[in-house]
Amino acid sequence: MSSAVRTPRTRIVKPKILYYGTPVVLLTTVNEDGTSNITPMSSAWALGNRVILGLGEGGKGLENLRRCGECVINLPDPAMWSRVEALAPLTGKNPVPEAKADQFRYEKNKFAASGLTALVAEQGKAVRIAECPIQIEGRLVDIRLTGDPVRFAIVEVEALTVHAHEGIVSREQHIDPAKWSPLIYNFRHYFGLGAELGKTFRAEV
Repeated sequence: MSSAVRTPRTRIVKPKILYYGTPVVLLTTVNEDGTSNITPMSSAWALGNRVILGLGEGGKGLENLRRCGECVINLPDPAMWSRVEALAPLTGKNPVPEAKADQFRYEKNKFAASGLTALVAEQGKAVRIAECPIQIEGRLVDIRLTGDPVRFAIVEVEALTVHAHEGIVSREQHIDPAKWSPLIYNFRHYFGLGAELGKTFRAEV
């Protein structure tokens, strides 16, 4: 009897986007007049104390980062998905870029439009979002442009201060993964995490 494992058949697909399950970020930056902009995004990952963000060229968030060099990376939980979606068709660019004009509209006050609450940061002028269980204050390190014909910016940010809601912090002052669940963007659909499957040998909690 053969012991070979039957592997699933595959096919070549051509998805328009590769958001194969990434955390949602609400990126706050400072406008030229000192007000705040919120950029909903889902291309973000961390390595040590650096966070890499993927932003479209021509957006207000990237423009603000270039000018001010600071931001807050706010991480919403699954219960916040409708507030994130309320921000999705809005842009802080006025006039609206031609490439976005058929789907987006200009909104100056995104906090009012989404019902979110701004909190003062420990460092810098970029505000935190009170409702987000994790808020990471960051400083710009580098921007690299890529892509053709659609251009994207690969943004490297240094994490300076991490804030977390008390309800998700363990007694050892770590974020408890059993109590924290990020909002996941999965091929343009919103999801939370399922039940825990296990943990790595280096887990702190």
